[in-house]
Amino acid sequence: MEAARTERQCALSVDLDPVGLYHRIHGLESPNPEAAGALLDLALDRFLEFAAELGAPLTLFVVARELERPSFAERIRRAHALGHEIANHTLDHPYDLVRRSRAEQREQVRGAADAIERTLGARPRGFRAPGYLMTDELLEVVREAGHDYDSSVFPSPPYYAAKLAAHAALALRGRRSESILAGREMLRAPTRPYRVGKRYFERGGGLVELPIQVTRGARLPFIGTALTLSGELGAQALTRLVIGEPFVNLEFHAIDLLERADGLEALRGYQPDLSVPMARKRRVFSAVVRSLGWRGYALLRLAEAAAHSP
Repeated sequence: MEAARTERQCALSVDLDPVGLYHRIHGLESPNPEAAGALLDLALDRFLEFAAELGAPLTLFVVARELERPSFAERIRRAHALGHEIANHTLDHPYDLVRRSRAEQREQVRGAADAIERTLGARPRGFRAPGYLMTDELLEVVREAGHDYDSSVFPSPPYYAAKLAAHAALALRGRRSESILAGREMLRAPTRPYRVGKRYFERGGGLVELPIQVTRGARLPFIGTALTLSGELGAQALTRLVIGEPFVNLEFHAIDLLERADGLEALRGYQPDLSVPMARKRRVFSAVVRSLGWRGYALLRLAEAAAHSP
């Protein structure tokens, strides 16, 4: 059932990215598949516990190839039965999807939607692109596949600058990332929900776009990683910079509720957020969500937010 429209709304989404993707970002050898799968299952369990504690619905963006693992597919069915939204994060999460052929884009988008529908008996309504990278051509593929909304645009100059710096640091180490540098035009996009125009970063009358949250002013990223690295006081300061926005699209990643002690030692020196204990991260996230609730934000799924968009 769709939430009643309120003046202020907040959606919590989780990109269920497998741990192996972080190895690819940092140019590292792939982890053991069984261990990596167990870590994704663990992260999903923790997010479902977190959501139950807060009484919050989640929108879970699934890399659909993971549904071939029975343990993950069963968890996604359970999440769906609990009322969480299951959305499309492509079939294999190729970071260079925007540079691939139209046929390959269709395979990744429609193939994932088909896999989710086979698993749940319901087609996903939302899509999020790997690495937040979108083009007009890819968005057309998303629309053709029957999605109601996209949530890929991340108009944060500081995030883009940090990505440039991370690529430069990897180059100095003699490593190559599978993540790509593209999409600078996204920085011109609206920061609030809009319907796309002739170009995906312009307003118009097309598909609903729900941008990843940024703060007012400097457009700092308001996502799980930023909250983790800011600490408890910094996270509350960031929260104050989004309070007053009519809609807050707070995005997490599966790794946001993992820590190095879970078996992620290979990422030491590459993912500083993993050095923060999971319990502390969860405390920070809970405080942020509760702060938004105290300020009158109703929690809802992204599909509901899209339905409320003009």
